[in-house]
Amino acid sequence: MTDKKLPRVELPHDVRPDTVAVRSGLPRSQWGENSEALFLTSSFVHPDAATAAARFANEEEAFVYSRFSNPTVMMLERRLAAMEGMQSCVATASGMGAITLLGLSLLAAGDHVVCSQSLFGSTIMLFAREFAKFGIATSFVSQTDVDAWRKAIRPETKLLFAETPSNPLTEVCDLRALSKVARECGALFAVDNCFCTPALQRPIDFGADFVIHSGTKYLDGQGRVIAGAVCGSEALIEGRLVPVMRSTGITMSPFSAWVVLKGLETLAIRMRAQSERALQLARWLEEHESVERVFYPGLASHPQHELAMAQQSGCGGAVVSFVVRGAAQGGAQTARRNAFHVIDSTHLCSITANLGDTKTSITHPASTSHGRLSEAQRQAAGITQGMIRLAVGLEDVLDLQADLQRGLASLAP
Repeated sequence: MTDKKLPRVELPHDVRPDTVAVRSGLPRSQWGENSEALFLTSSFVHPDAATAAARFANEEEAFVYSRFSNPTVMMLERRLAAMEGMQSCVATASGMGAITLLGLSLLAAGDHVVCSQSLFGSTIMLFAREFAKFGIATSFVSQTDVDAWRKAIRPETKLLFAETPSNPLTEVCDLRALSKVARECGALFAVDNCFCTPALQRPIDFGADFVIHSGTKYLDGQGRVIAGAVCGSEALIEGRLVPVMRSTGITMSPFSAWVVLKGLETLAIRMRAQSERALQLARWLEEHESVERVFYPGLASHPQHELAMAQQSGCGGAVVSFVVRGAAQGGAQTARRNAFHVIDSTHLCSITANLGDTKTSITHPASTSHGRLSEAQRQAAGITQGMIRLAVGLEDVLDLQADLQRGLASLAP
């Protein structure tokens, strides 16, 4: 790494997170723009051949080629790293691209990973199937059982990977305890912070080495672009991940970076407002006669409620999952039919597997986000055919209740 670095925005050392979210990053260009500039260019011009050689050799930090770095993308990277309280960040083409980059950068044949069994379906497939092709073994354990994580450790364990709260059960893992497990065995600890974002939770405060983001979700906040990121120490990000990113091209576009930058400016406001609506909706669902169970960390009935409140700034987040009745009456097929009926009866909620939007989305995880898993894998993750996941947006809660009531009230007895 070179000592010749690009300048940073000079902010007072004691500025608070909301200020970081709108002010951190690169200085303005010579044109003095107030809104961050969008640099749509594939390459950058150098004053002479010697300077070009120095920049390509990484002897001087500069913009060379947008597969390597770009001013708009770097603005996002610096701002997100600052918000997470970390030194560095590398932006990627998607959230799954971020996890792929992490694995390619840290793992090799013969290495072992310990993961939560409650991960997003595509993440499970990536570790269980794709990385396995290259001789990387993965053990999947209970999200909430610290002893299970500890017992799964092997001499060749290099990485612990968790997602908290989990998708879609909203299970919360003890970040500080898992960080300790990783330290004890010399492994690194990565946390997918998609559901909470730094507005509610900063995993570095509990000992995490990496924070993963799908910028597609709450960071953007309006469902406009696909984006991802990995935050960590400068040594790990610049020394291990960036070289692999440059070789593989898992690169975020400048336009996507610019859109996510705009989303970060309102992130804290949105997360609080959507979390408040989610809590109201979860309480209503918990009392509904057609609902068997509600999964939401903000409810006192949630198994990890106290832990969630301690880690997530006193908020439950904006995702609520619930199980409609039917399994006890007619088994999995009846539960699935009832879940589909509730979903199809909505007029406001968007039927889509994406989340993090200002528009409330509704989906059936067993057939969408976790549809590629085997039934055994779904059962291990606690995902049943009667489960519905809501990603609560900014609509009026009473309107959302009425939208759900239409299907819940008309379920066959």
